Amino acid sequence: MQLKTSDFYYDLPQSQIAQTPASPRDSSRLLVYDRATGSIEHRIFRDVTHYLKAGDVLVVNRTRVLPARLYGHTVHGGAVEVLLLKRLALDTWEVLVRPGKKCRPGAKLIINEELSCTVLSVTESGERVVKFEYVGAFEDVLSRAGSMPLPPYIHEKLADPERYQTVYSKENGSAAAPTAGLHFTPELLARIRGMGVEIAEVLLHVGLGTFRPVKEENILDHKMHSEYYEVSEEAAEIVNRAKREGRRVVCVGTTSVRTLETVADEQGMLRPCTGNTEIFIYPPYKFKCVDALITNFHLPESTLLMLVSALSSREEMLRVYNVAVGEGYRFFSFGDAMLIL
Repeated sequence: MQLKTSDFYYDLPQSQIAQTPASPRDSSRLLVYDRATGSIEHRIFRDVTHYLKAGDVLVVNRTRVLPARLYGHTVHGGAVEVLLLKRLALDTWEVLVRPGKKCRPGAKLIINEELSCTVLSVTESGERVVKFEYVGAFEDVLSRAGSMPLPPYIHEKLADPERYQTVYSKENGSAAAPTAGLHFTPELLARIRGMGVEIAEVLLHVGLGTFRPVKEENILDHKMHSEYYEVSEEAAEIVNRAKREGRRVVCVGTTSVRTLETVADEQGMLRPCTGNTEIFIYPPYKFKCVDALITNFHLPESTLLMLVSALSSREEMLRVYNVAVGEGYRFFSFGDAMLIL
């Protein structure tokens, strides 16, 4: 039976869409779902240590979110918004612009006295390729000109931009946070390491394509946007050693899952590499490398809900989500977490 996008719908009250992050980070709630038994437990995130054990490998995504939202105007004075999606060259980016009709090829957009760009072309899916003009290092200019690209369902202003970064973020490049990692504190990570859990860092620069709604009714007609990833020699060796020894690989977030499953061979072994992935995971999918997942609660009819459903089944995951709704969990980027064992 071919799955339809509407098969992944569930009802969520607006009041359960989290507007602010939990404080402290590890005080968010944690729903623990055991695939083998179908059991559900309700805990606090810092209790994740009760479910991890010595020998496990925790895989995290070290990407940092760019201040990727830029507000500017055309040379004629019309207001525009530019959202950085993907770096194509040193000064050239794929971006989302609003309103699009003002941003045809050749149009010049002025952000401020330090930064402007020219539209070079329009992609098949309607994004723009732009070339920026600036003096100095782009990241420095962007840090002054840009703002944090919070998702459209978050209406509260974020007091501290670092709360939309993981505590282990290192490398700028994402248009959105790998939000499952937002629950960790340095102290919790130290406790986890102290238990004998290894931590492997991978990189996937999160693009907005991951979060885009699936517009086609047949999910096979949906095209994923590509995202840049890196798996280092060290990360590959940590994961491969665990797989050879029969130890668990626990991913933090769907971005880590997509990276590992892109790179892994049929035996679940990784090779050090870089590239771009368009992997789309949905039921039924046989996971090659990932044994367990820490994740947030995802939007109805999204590719991320399809991915977590592939770890059990669509019916089971919708049952778990309906329990979470009934128990008052907070959803989406700043919401609570789920551990799928």
